[in-house]
Amino acid sequence: MAAAKSNTNWFVIGVSAAVVVVLAVLATVVVLLNNQATAPGVAPKSDIVNQETGAISFGSGEDEIDTYIDFMCPVCGQFEDAYGEQLQTAAANDEITLNIHPVSILNRASTTGEFSSLSGSSMYCVAQEAPDAALDYFNLLFANQPAENSAGLSIEQMTALAEQAGAGAAAECIADGTFMQFVDSQTKTHEIGGTPTVEVNGTRIENAEIGTEFAKILG
Repeated sequence: MAAAKSNTNWFVIGVSAAVVVVLAVLATVVVLLNNQATAPGVAPKSDIVNQETGAISFGSGEDEIDTYIDFMCPVCGQFEDAYGEQLQTAAANDEITLNIHPVSILNRASTTGEFSSLSGSSMYCVAQEAPDAALDYFNLLFANQPAENSAGLSIEQMTALAEQAGAGAAAECIADGTFMQFVDSQTKTHEIGGTPTVEVNGTRIENAEIGTEFAKILG
């Protein structure tokens, strides 16, 4: 008796196997991209950057005030106008520890789609490369704060401000956007949904309470 003819369709099997391989590769790529999107990025290294919290810290007072700011945020500019000098003076006198956290919630409010991350990164660049100039640079960023729905400050403008503050060494870091991913990850880690966000001795407070709480500490 003749052997039964095989009905195996090797072409279909080959195509199916190829599809499985392609799907597996795509799944791997998606996982890698998701991991890159949520990774903390390169962290700045500086004596004034807290490696656990990401804060750029000034002063050594027992009372701690944490501010989470976005350099595109107009209310943050108003906050700095109202309280910035008082907080920085208290930190300089070691009456408080002032912890500044650059965050990025308003990239959507810049036409480039990245100014909040880029300016926050530039702040970390200065903190790493020229820590003594960090507070001056911080103040210059707010003194030259761009309007919402604009492109924001350019890399050249931020570099010029850094040089004005005495942080010319940070130019390459600013241009590279070295800490943009770190700024974005800090925004998520600290669950920042609006700015300014303020914490007093580890407790997050409502904006309406800021004046009262600051008066208790600063007088």
